[in-house]
Amino acid sequence: MAQIRPFRAYRPAPGMEKRIAALPYDVYNREEAVQAVRRNPDSFLAVDRAETAFGPEVDTYAPEVYRKAASLLESRIREGQFVREERPVFYLYELTMEGRSQTGIVGCASIDDYRNNVIKKHENTRADKEEDRVRHVDVCNMQTGPIFLAYRACGELRELTEAVKKEKPLYDFVSEDGIGHRVWVVREEERIRQIRLLFEELPAVYIADGHHRCASAVRVGMLRRQQHTGYDGSEEFNYFLSVLFPDEELHILDYNRVIKDLNGFTEEEFLGRIGENFAVEEWDRPCSPERKGVFGMYLGEKWYRLAAKPHLLSQDAVDGLDVSLLQNHLLGPVLGIQDPKTDKRIDFVGGIRGLGELERRVHTDMKVAFSMYPTSIGELFAVADAGRLMPPKSTWFEPKLRSGLFLHHLEDGGPEGSILSLPN
Repeated sequence: MAQIRPFRAYRPAPGMEKRIAALPYDVYNREEAVQAVRRNPDSFLAVDRAETAFGPEVDTYAPEVYRKAASLLESRIREGQFVREERPVFYLYELTMEGRSQTGIVGCASIDDYRNNVIKKHENTRADKEEDRVRHVDVCNMQTGPIFLAYRACGELRELTEAVKKEKPLYDFVSEDGIGHRVWVVREEERIRQIRLLFEELPAVYIADGHHRCASAVRVGMLRRQQHTGYDGSEEFNYFLSVLFPDEELHILDYNRVIKDLNGFTEEEFLGRIGENFAVEEWDRPCSPERKGVFGMYLGEKWYRLAAKPHLLSQDAVDGLDVSLLQNHLLGPVLGIQDPKTDKRIDFVGGIRGLGELERRVHTDMKVAFSMYPTSIGELFAVADAGRLMPPKSTWFEPKLRSGLFLHHLEDGGPEGSILSLPN
């Protein structure tokens, strides 16, 4: 049973939502973040990536960067850029991209559900990336980026969501990238009770995106438990900011691969080697795989279609994934990419950039590119249910949730409209 509860959010003051809402902190490199904040100083990215306030001589992870994030957030709250709900509520958050919408329920999930595997994972996390967000959340005393969770669609939750969406939205705007964003507040006690009870009936929810933010939020919660030895489990630090979407509305894009060299092979030798496990044919246009087990390849100004031979196919939750087929039977044994998490010869390109980006990379800094058939949400659930992990960079979700629309304070009894004292 999943514990999902309402919360007293800090959220943008009316009229500020479009200026504040920002893409997740980790979709930018440092220079891109600097430019984005320069274009829009009100962007929440200024808080999420506070190194943008310093010159390049200051390390991204320096203590003063986290203190700056906290002071910026505190000042923005005091200046009235954010308001706070008077009592705990849920929200609905709808994102629309190219005519397709998905609507999530915004609330707080339990760190104990994460630790007990009621909230299921499908990806490993990196210690350095975790540590960054642990420090950010701990110093700010606020969770600023929501975790993207998914659940198996429930008819009663769908009906409740549709009823709320007939009302006037709290926010309704289109961001610079053309994504529509609408938010409704769920204040009625009976609806709040229904949402909690319906999630309690679900055996599990799943992390779709945001494994590092989730693991970091849990670590901060555990730190706070050590500091508050008399905690009873109801405190805000026992919960983390989440948006929960039904699986039927989610769309996963391809997550493509580009490689720097052919591991010493000539193009002819390379084509011969991959022909042992894949049927290879030249393609007269950019190859976007039409089904599982099929891959596109761009090499030497030509597109190819690769189809995995039958002996490679597997019903195993992980080995049967297309990302596994490519890694285990081509990238590893032929190109020598043994650990895609650390190998500097491989890079990953989100499907939102299109196949033209693969051609561009091969024309500039790479030798060969592979286009993938998208991993499905059902495959993600199957891996997580089996207690297994996907290979890195298996899923690319669009559209991205915005940061800054909902903030979750970790010390509900703290001073209203301010952040608790910063560490020295």
